[in-house]
Amino acid sequence: MRLTGKKVIALVDEEFEDLELWYPVHRVREEGAEVHLAGEKKGKTYIGKYGVPAEAEYSFDELDSSDYDGILVPGGWAPDKLRRYPKVLELVKEMNADRKPIGQICHAGWVLISAKILDGVTVTSTPGIRDDMENAGAIWKDEAVVVDGHIISARRPPDLPPYGKAFCDALADK
Repeated sequence: MRLTGKKVIALVDEEFEDLELWYPVHRVREEGAEVHLAGEKKGKTYIGKYGVPAEAEYSFDELDSSDYDGILVPGGWAPDKLRRYPKVLELVKEMNADRKPIGQICHAGWVLISAKILDGVTVTSTPGIRDDMENAGAIWKDEAVVVDGHIISARRPPDLPPYGKAFCDALADK
């Protein structure tokens, strides 16, 4: 239980990639961390691309990054919505400034792009947004998981086991 006492935000919005939200959430919880699901509206149930629900325990506006040790951004189509919320971008920027672990998988890179924190950072993502990542100044690699300091990135669901471990390792080291 090396993550006991750690708190993590997991962002949700409609059409998140079901596995890319729930696998890391469960992985972090199984190591003892507390994970709070956050969406635009507290109490709203968001539905993943394949029908798996996730209820927001908190609204974005209720969160203060200083109360948390890390953040998980799922992929799917949710990142295109998440990056439009000023509070989400604020949370990501603050986590970045404090060098707290930021986990992003698949299309989640869009949120980090909109937060303008990728210049010079080595990352991966779904190949479909490689150009977006590189245009934001990132150094893109086609690898299952890329860790650049506190930013942990992965490509897609088959990469979830090493991604979950890398995020937990970063959280344990913080």
